[in-house]
Amino acid sequence: MQKEPWPTGITESFGAAIHALSASQLTDGVINRSKRMMLDTLGVGLLGTRTAVFNKALKYSQLLTSEHRSSIWGRSEISLPPYYAAFVNGIAVHSMDFDDTWHPATHPSGAVLPALLALVETLPSRPSGLDLLLAFNVGIEVQGRLMRFSREAYNIPERFHPPSVVGVMGSAAASAKLLGLSPSQCSHALAIAASSAGAPLANAATQTKPLHIGNAARRGLEAALLAQIGLEGNPAILDMDSGLGVYYNDYSPSAMPVCASGDFRWILEVQDVAFKRIPAHLAMHWLVDAALEARAELQETAWTFDLSQIQRVTLRVPPSKYINCPLPTTEHQARHSFQFNACSAILDNKVTVASFDQARINRPSLKELLSKVEVETPADNQPSFDKMYCEVQIETAQGQSCTARCNTFYGHWRKPLSQEDLVEKFSANASSVLCTEGVEGVIDVVENIEKVTEASVLGSYLRMTSNTHEQMYLTKIL
Repeated sequence: MQKEPWPTGITESFGAAIHALSASQLTDGVINRSKRMMLDTLGVGLLGTRTAVFNKALKYSQLLTSEHRSSIWGRSEISLPPYYAAFVNGIAVHSMDFDDTWHPATHPSGAVLPALLALVETLPSRPSGLDLLLAFNVGIEVQGRLMRFSREAYNIPERFHPPSVVGVMGSAAASAKLLGLSPSQCSHALAIAASSAGAPLANAATQTKPLHIGNAARRGLEAALLAQIGLEGNPAILDMDSGLGVYYNDYSPSAMPVCASGDFRWILEVQDVAFKRIPAHLAMHWLVDAALEARAELQETAWTFDLSQIQRVTLRVPPSKYINCPLPTTEHQARHSFQFNACSAILDNKVTVASFDQARINRPSLKELLSKVEVETPADNQPSFDKMYCEVQIETAQGQSCTARCNTFYGHWRKPLSQEDLVEKFSANASSVLCTEGVEGVIDVVENIEKVTEASVLGSYLRMTSNTHEQMYLTKIL
């Protein structure tokens, strides 16, 4: 058997050592000392079962063996405890980077809605659609206000993935609202959630990135449930640099207005979200629109236009390391690659869900075009979803050159997606999983959510799969 090459990276070396260590390598001294450690740990653990915090955590954890079950979207026969339903459904929301994006930068809905829908199915109070709508907006509002505690948050992130920080807080706030927690319990829910916040941006463009949303949904819901049974955290968690402020160098918190006042204004009223037309990082939308325009211009001027004659493609984009991926090899890298999305648009005259299939990524024609791409980051191109632009220049061997620039793509908050197109996007996505009744039922419930008597009806429609679709998917992954 050929030996694996010795790892060169630190993380890689840890992984290799963990895999390779065996019991034969334990020494007598290590065995004796570890036995002492184990015995002491068991002793203090037994004593700890008498503490209040243990019993609160135990009471919460007993939900694991309870009858509380929540729907898994697109799975007609599977249900899970609510926190795990929130987790997996949250992952589904961000699995293709197709979910909404806000400003300052985060994905606000994916961390909140899965938690709430998991919760409404288990509450004996049977929350109404209006209850759900209010709790959802509370979760969105809290995220919006937290992001405004820092000017750093207005730019494309560099160190951590924002939903892992503000998202878990939004989930906790929304869940606390739906549970009807007291003001003190709501504060403790935020404090508890803060201890589950944070995920490094190094995991962007990997399968782990969607877990950031799933974890935010789950941990926020758990925080609210823990607060409900009396668990406490630092009640000044938002006031302190050592609280939520650890994530920002310019943290400057401010109070939330008293909600009872008549002049309260929701941030969502002032700042809309962006809806994506392609399943990729938001910045790719500017680039794809510019690439399509440059391609159309070149095709119009060159009657014998041949893609093989392209000599150079220049992309002028904002500086951002994690979405500058010259040669993506996976779908997640491709969704975070300026180069891939521009080349796909030029080759196919479109970018769709299918563009990120592995076969498309591996096309020789795509790889050839990728080799001709150059990236520039002009000084005036700011790394902000509110100020950035993308420019694409295509040059051919015959000396032709066409340049197009996109300042605002269709779907951005400055150029909102129409309701008709939004419904069409939903229908196209949902119909790949749900039957017609399920698709139409979800649309109807959401459109009339404030009039719906029981919000849990949404879960019923979300389980209405086409048996053919579900079977095809299960066959594909097994």
